[in-house]
Formats: sequence, C-alpha cells, structure tokens
Amino acid sequence: MTLIPSNPSPPSPSAALPFQTWTWRGFPICYQQQGEAGPAVVLVHGFGASCGHWRKNIPDLATSCRVYAIDLIGFGYSAKPTPGEAIAYTFETWSQQLADFCREIVGGPAFFVGNSIGCIAIMQAAVDHPELAQGIVAINCSLRLLHDRKRSLKPWHQRIGPPIAQKVLSVKWIAQFFFNRLATPKTVRSILLQAYRKADAVTDELVEIILGPSRDIGAVDVFVAFTRYSQGPLPEDLLPLLPCRALLLWGSEDPWEPLNLGQEFAKIPTVDQFIPLPGLGHCPQDEAPEVVNPIVLDWILGKQRESKGLA
Repeated sequence: MTLIPSNPSPPSPSAALPFQTWTWRGFPICYQQQGEAGPAVVLVHGFGASCGHWRKNIPDLATSCRVYAIDLIGFGYSAKPTPGEAIAYTFETWSQQLADFCREIVGGPAFFVGNSIGCIAIMQAAVDHPELAQGIVAINCSLRLLHDRKRSLKPWHQRIGPPIAQKVLSVKWIAQFFFNRLATPKTVRSILLQAYRKADAVTDELVEIILGPSRDIGAVDVFVAFTRYSQGPLPEDLLPLLPCRALLLWGSEDPWEPLNLGQEFAKIPTVDQFIPLPGLGHCPQDEAPEVVNPIVLDWILGKQRESKGLA
C-alpha cells in the first residue's frame, strides 16, 4: 500500500488557497475551502484532475457559499493506495468518501457540483446518502460509453477492442511504459487541446495541475484500475433515483461526451434544467468560468431560497 505525505504541498497555481488534509480510513485526503457563510457546496473533479481544476470557480462561488473542493481518493494529491488492498476504486467508494467528508468536514448537507466522472460520483453519493444532498450540478457528465452494458449493444468488431486494451494494461511493465508516455507535458497539452475549444485556456498552469499528481507513487496503479473499471452505475441509472433536483450543464463542443446524447437526460423528471453551453468543450467550468459560475451560483441560491420557502 502506498501513501502520499500526510501534509501535501503540491506545486499548484491555486496555492493562494491553502491545501488542507483530512484523514479518511487512515488515508490523507487533500481539499481546499473558501467562504464563511451560505449553503455548502462540494466540488468534485473528473478523471485525472483534482481540486485545482476548480481554481477559477471557488472564489466566485465563495462570495455567497461555503465552498469545498476535494480530491477523490486515488486522484490529485489525495492518497493512492494500491487497488484492491484497502480501497476499491469504484463510485460506491467515492460516494462514501463524499458522505463522510460532508459529515466530518462540511458539517452537514451540501450541494454537489461535478465534472465528467465526478458527476457519477456525486450522483451515487446523493442516491446512497439522500439526507446529505441538497442539489446536484452535473457539468458535462461522463456517459461511460465504454461501460460493459453499452459495449454489449455494439457490433462484435467494436466490442473486442476495449477488453483487449484493458488486458494489455494489466501487465505492469506495459502499463508503466504507456503511462510514462502519457504523463508528459506535450501529451497532456495535446489531450487538453482536444477537450477544450478555447486553446488559450490550455495554459502551463493547467498542464501542471493535471500532470503534477501523476508523479505520485501509486498513480500508475490507480490509472490502470480505473481504465479497467467498466462496470458500476451509469448516469441514466442514477438520475431518476436522485432525492434532489439536478441542473445539467453541457459544453456543446465536447468531443468525448456528445451533446445529443446528454440532452436525453433532460427528459428525466429529477432534472430541473438542461443548459447547453455553445462553443465550449468538456470542462466548461475551467474554459469559461465567467459563463458557468453565475449559472451555478444562481441555481444553488434559488434552490436554497426554495427550501426555506422564500421563493
């Protein structure tokens, strides 16, 4: 089992906000917090990202909310224990982590805001722990298009590729070689330029936010564990079960999670609004915070007023 230091000091551009450590199941978990009053908001990153990915959102939301950005176990500057020994890297694990974080650090219920796979984690937390979920904001939710159930509906020649790749990556030296080729500034920048539509948003600062945690011991094993995780819940499983209302935002130019597929979620009764964001990619909260922040803040404060009977 491998751990990061209990007091992480990542070389992050969001260092103006101190990194704090919370111990969960014996493992150090990294998070940031800003804001002293208002509803609690918990921000959850996507695959390969961290709380630093919310650096452009935290200050604006903190003007009216108590904002927390957390690194899921296995990601960012949180611990990366060996998969299967003490931690299974599943949405149920992250759901429990978020619930315990709300109870022990936040001090009660919160609005959950997620991006990409972070959306699945927050939906699972809301379903598993309904007393802690005041609302869900999902930004370009992962559709999990490589999930076993979705692959089973494809022609056979489209089904065989992912399992073969997963099997190959289970060979440790191959996984290490592949990861080393992937975890370079040039490759990370190239991937981000696919995900983002505004090239000027892909800065050296952002590249380091993504790349920094990949240098931790254990990062390769977590990467392999997640790339082999093609089971568990789909968003269409969880959205109808939510105990609270949901706001869905979607960058219309997302190359990985197509807008036309995401728009189907607007038909689910728990979804309050589905708002396309023209010209933006997979991470609109970072690409255009001036667009996303007001929408998220207005919706959260509106829901808060409704819950108090003030709407």
